[in-house]
Amino acid sequence: MKFLDQARVYIRSGDGGAGSVSFRRETFIEFGGPDGGDGGRGGDVVVECAAGLNTLIDFRYQQHFKAKTGMHGMGRNRAGGRGADAVLKVPVGTQVFDEATGAMLADMTREGERVVVAKGGNGGFGNAHFTTSTNRAPRNANPGLEGIERTLILRLKLIADAGLVGLPNAGKSTFLAAVSAAKPKIADYPFTTLHPGLGVVRIDGRDFVLADIPGLIEGAHEGHGLGDRFLGHVERCGALVHLIDATGANAGADYRTIRRELGAYGEGLDEKAEIVALSKVDAVDAETLKAQVERLKRAIRSHGPPIEPGAKRDKPLMLSTAAHDGVTDVLRATMAAIEVGKAEAAASLAAPEAWNPL
Repeated sequence: MKFLDQARVYIRSGDGGAGSVSFRRETFIEFGGPDGGDGGRGGDVVVECAAGLNTLIDFRYQQHFKAKTGMHGMGRNRAGGRGADAVLKVPVGTQVFDEATGAMLADMTREGERVVVAKGGNGGFGNAHFTTSTNRAPRNANPGLEGIERTLILRLKLIADAGLVGLPNAGKSTFLAAVSAAKPKIADYPFTTLHPGLGVVRIDGRDFVLADIPGLIEGAHEGHGLGDRFLGHVERCGALVHLIDATGANAGADYRTIRRELGAYGEGLDEKAEIVALSKVDAVDAETLKAQVERLKRAIRSHGPPIEPGAKRDKPLMLSTAAHDGVTDVLRATMAAIEVGKAEAAASLAAPEAWNPL
């Protein structure tokens, strides 16, 4: 299945059914009076968060969704039936935007969550509603209200606990394949990974979800390379695992490049907890490794995420995925950062709001 994280769809809720103009006709009843029923309500357009989906590929083949029109009213005061809803099933993490206004209509983060994005039109009144003391036999009824028509933009942001970032060929896909059951494409050329991948990692009896994000290059926020559109998938992550290739020309420069792109993207990515690991350390000699570590430490001190006053910057972790050296240390550090973030989020929700006398 191909991965698609953005789609454009056209929706229209159902029109309301028309009210009926009808009169009671029975034997021996000369003036039966009006008995026209009301029209039924049109169907809604609903976005539903469904389990088992991880891409918006279905909306590449169907872009138009229209709910059913409500049934018209009938005689004998019979109201029309409600029109059927049109349901758009999307994966967890999908955001729904109105293209015309740019406003976010929904942020789907839980399975089973349902949001009405276009209400159906109300049904029209039958002629029984228009009876008055001076008009005992009205011959008019209301038509149903029209439905709502709009264009939606669907954007998927994967929900993961941690995200892998780094330059192309930094070893992100190799690391994900080594620590989870995910099978990303791995090759010795840049931009092997063309779409984000997810893997479930287990460490010390606990699980977390790790997302592999396609590599960034300098100027990605201006559209260079694959651009930075995939960084939206790490907006919800609690921590970032930043891999730096030890075989590169300058580990410090590589680190600063990614940090600048995170800052240019915004959304608080450059403030997230970060675990920095120097990968492929088995592929360089001791002298080169020492020089790369020093360069990286200086870059972390000057361009790393903000830390608490008085705290010290942690030195980068050493990682060799091929030899499985340092993998456990990286996973444990990542798990610790995730748990700290969850504890802080829970504390902020539980804390009472300050009383404002004004």
